Amino acid sequence: MTDTGETSRPSALRRVRRILWAVVGVALVGLGATLAVKRADTPTTPQAATATRPAIGGPFALTDPDGRTVTDETLKGKPFAIFFGFTRCPDVCPTTLNDLSMLHKQLGPEAERLNIVFVSVDPEQDGREDIKQYLTLFDAPIIGLTGTDEQLRQIAKVYRVFFEKVSQGDDDYTIDHTATVFLMDANGQFVSTIDMHESREVALEKLRRLVSRTA
Repeated sequence: MTDTGETSRPSALRRVRRILWAVVGVALVGLGATLAVKRADTPTTPQAATATRPAIGGPFALTDPDGRTVTDETLKGKPFAIFFGFTRCPDVCPTTLNDLSMLHKQLGPEAERLNIVFVSVDPEQDGREDIKQYLTLFDAPIIGLTGTDEQLRQIAKVYRVFFEKVSQGDDDYTIDHTATVFLMDANGQFVSTIDMHESREVALEKLRRLVSRTA
């Protein structure tokens, strides 16, 4: 007779080892990304900033709720915080936009020097009027944008953003998407990020540093 428990043990151990190495690999990638963001957030010299800042941001063209074309060039002149989501998002999107609105208010007079940008990645459901009405729910001026599938793929590419439609049956769907807020300077260059798990104090300090940067 064959002892299946004994013969399967090496295979099980190999699977465990593969899982552990995968976990370690993910952790190392995450650590590298965190360190890159920290270096980009507090560069010691302009040369160091160029060398360590991740390549996030770039050319795009979208449409605001009034039908005007907004591009990466349009947004230059003021630092901005940009977030990707959709109006039917049940929790992450409204929570993030509400937090940004409160942080915007906490900036006081400096808030005039910061734009908040919301990009809907759900053109099928989020028309211009839908976005306009949605943004009235938040106590801060927010620039709402959307576009065609091709335009959204372009901005997702340059910002390294993930989004994917997920079926929920009966022709309904939700959207999985990146939940990071990207902080860009007045020249449209990436500076740092805000993560929804950070404390409000940390996020506010990042925004203060952002608006203090010269164009």
